[in-house]
Amino acid sequence: MLMLAPMAGLTDAAFRLLVKDYGCDWVFSEMVSAKGIVYHNPSTERLLRMEDSERPLSVQIFGSDPEAMAAAAQHIADVYGPDAIDINMGCPTPKIVRNGDGAALLRNPEKAAAVASAVVKSIRLPVSVKIRTGWDSQSINCVEVARRLEDAGVHAVTVHGRTREQFYSGKADWRWIAAVAAAVNIDVVGNGDVFSPEDACSMLAVTGCQHIMVGRGTMGNPWLFRDIKAVLAGRTVPPPPSLAERRSVALRHLRRKTDLVGERLAVVQMRGHLGSYLKGVPHAAESRQKMTQCTSYEEVEQVFLDLESELSRSCS
Repeated sequence: MLMLAPMAGLTDAAFRLLVKDYGCDWVFSEMVSAKGIVYHNPSTERLLRMEDSERPLSVQIFGSDPEAMAAAAQHIADVYGPDAIDINMGCPTPKIVRNGDGAALLRNPEKAAAVASAVVKSIRLPVSVKIRTGWDSQSINCVEVARRLEDAGVHAVTVHGRTREQFYSGKADWRWIAAVAAAVNIDVVGNGDVFSPEDACSMLAVTGCQHIMVGRGTMGNPWLFRDIKAVLAGRTVPPPPSLAERRSVALRHLRRKTDLVGERLAVVQMRGHLGSYLKGVPHAAESRQKMTQCTSYEEVEQVFLDLESELSRSCS
């Protein structure tokens, strides 16, 4: 199964729907604060908007208070009805870990298990957990944590092959994903450094994981899911998308985002995505810079059209 990783500020309903078009099997929400749910924070609740066409979908929650996490999971299950709940124990950002949330839970496996157990007992939905290999290279404990999570009743564990200390630098160490897969009897999802169909095949071969989660490799490249599926099925990988196709898909993405938050905010919030659609396109550096200044759909479309005209002239 191919999964879209939860990425804050990126994996909203607009992008989740888009990757579904290209073969993603399971999507995850942006991570949602358990306390924000418990206290009915409007901005937190907005992150929970979903459509039936996105299913199957997991809502990812973060926090370190077992009672609050259980209450949030129950509220989400009752009000929004996702297909599963995922617990974030891997986010490395300082504002998350300083409160003992995210990857900070890896430093306290007993508490991590207590959080997972509370969530499992509070709902009837499947529960998964996303972890890293450990806090740092001196305290890699993903196997211990995964075993404790299995004992707590979770249905699956996703392992990002980096420590918290690494953030997203260096190389993901897939050996630890393999070690977790060999140590538990629940499904293991491999995550980290899957940027091509070949990477996906290698991860399956090296780790023995049951599923693959793709994150940053999908930025500006929803076609990655299609291409991975082609290789896994023994089919020929389709040719890379033309600039015109990139434009068409980027604008479709933007229209969906506009339906959620309005045009101006959609363009501003999608600047990172929009620039990524030009990644690898010749002579696109200036156009990617222009994307950061766009405030309307028409301006975004014009950046694409101008680049297409420039490339057409240079090839003639």
